[in-house]
Amino acid sequence: MKKVRFSRSWLAIPYALFLAVFVIVPLFFVLYYAFRDDVTGQLTFGNFKTFFTTPVNLKVAGRSLMIAALSTILCLLIAYPVAYIIAKSKIKNKSAILLVFIVPMWVNFVLRINALKELLSWMGLINKSAGWDIFNTVLGMVYDFLPFMILPIYTTILKIDKSYPEAARDLGANNAKVFLRVTLPLSKPGILSGISMVFLPSMTNYVVSNWMTNNKVTIIGGFIDFAFLNDSWGRGSVTAIILLVLMFLFTWLTGGFKDEDGAAKGKALW
Repeated sequence: MKKVRFSRSWLAIPYALFLAVFVIVPLFFVLYYAFRDDVTGQLTFGNFKTFFTTPVNLKVAGRSLMIAALSTILCLLIAYPVAYIIAKSKIKNKSAILLVFIVPMWVNFVLRINALKELLSWMGLINKSAGWDIFNTVLGMVYDFLPFMILPIYTTILKIDKSYPEAARDLGANNAKVFLRVTLPLSKPGILSGISMVFLPSMTNYVVSNWMTNNKVTIIGGFIDFAFLNDSWGRGSVTAIILLVLMFLFTWLTGGFKDEDGAAKGKALW
């Protein structure tokens, strides 16, 4: 009788089943409803046409992109100096400093956003004009996703070979040139990773926009939630598919700096 040998690949079976049941099958239904007319039940491209010809849909999508872009830029402007200073500092226990940014993530998400909202209410920045609503939403996104920008940048800078900046200085480069032509290009993988982890969630995290503006600012994640809750399956599904395509496109663009070995290329800025 031939013995059945255990293979380590069998360990992937539970994961594959979980992926099929909770990812592949739901995605199939989303695709089906995206091409299905809610009234007649026929397969059609009408839902896509409606999305791109309805001003409200385009306005929500544009607002979501703007909020995500602003949140990502602010996170990058704050996170890079922080990550650089921590990585280059002579402090031995750098992990303790990183805990200052990580520990707040252990607190319940709703509690953190509610605390920020109460602070802004005390400062009189809630229930103001629409411009302040956008500001409050971006501030909430930055507050929530800043650690996701700091950590990959910090890790990348920390792994840069010290001989590279030393060689640049030996060749006559000053500190500014060393940073711009060596450190910054080599830290590009961390920057791209941080951008991916901030930009994409900022487009869909409607909890922040709802809480920080008392439901006055709608982003694409809230738009999808509203559509499904109101039984508009075609509208919600087509929006989800468009968002999924945008995410794949964004991920492909941010991964375009990788070479055949998967390592990000570090190129000088000029």
